[in-house]
Amino acid sequence: MTIAGLTGTIGTGKSTVAAMFGKLGAFIIDADKIAHDVVEPDKPAWQSIVQTFGQAILNKDRTINRKKLADIVFNDKDKLQTLNSIVHPAVLTEISKLVEQRKAVDPEGLIVKDIPLLLELGPEAARMLAQVIIVVHCSPQVQLQRLIKRGMSESDAESRIRNQMPVEEKIKFADFVVYNDGSLEETRRQVVAIYNKLMNM
Repeated sequence: MTIAGLTGTIGTGKSTVAAMFGKLGAFIIDADKIAHDVVEPDKPAWQSIVQTFGQAILNKDRTINRKKLADIVFNDKDKLQTLNSIVHPAVLTEISKLVEQRKAVDPEGLIVKDIPLLLELGPEAARMLAQVIIVVHCSPQVQLQRLIKRGMSESDAESRIRNQMPVEEKIKFADFVVYNDGSLEETRRQVVAIYNKLMNM
């Protein structure tokens, strides 16, 4: 079994690349989805977040208002670190469970962990989570356009990009890079080539 970590920065097209790996037969573990699940009302991470950031971040149905929470943490590195220190351990526990379940079913397969903040955990921690690191890259201009298309204002989009580890920095730790500026077909060709290499490892 090979375990790959897939990462990039916001707007580079990581989800598109993850879906391509999934279609080829890789088992995808989506850390963002797990991060949503672990902060559902009354779960331990939800309780810690509410204790830390207050009831004002909750919607009427007691779910966390992600926009309100993002507004608090994205312009304050300390608060972002506090939030990450609550959410990350809960996410990593769930990821470990999924890996063990998958190993039992498909011991020869490929697991792709889609983890946006994989390298922010530090290169050593990243290597403990994944044998192989794949970084999705695109130019800053394309990144900005994608975020604006998603409905972000230009200043919000620029602020989000600025607050993340630069994709060029991430590439230094990558075993494979998917360049995602071109057509979907160009991206798919790169993904197929990487998939075939990983399946033959």
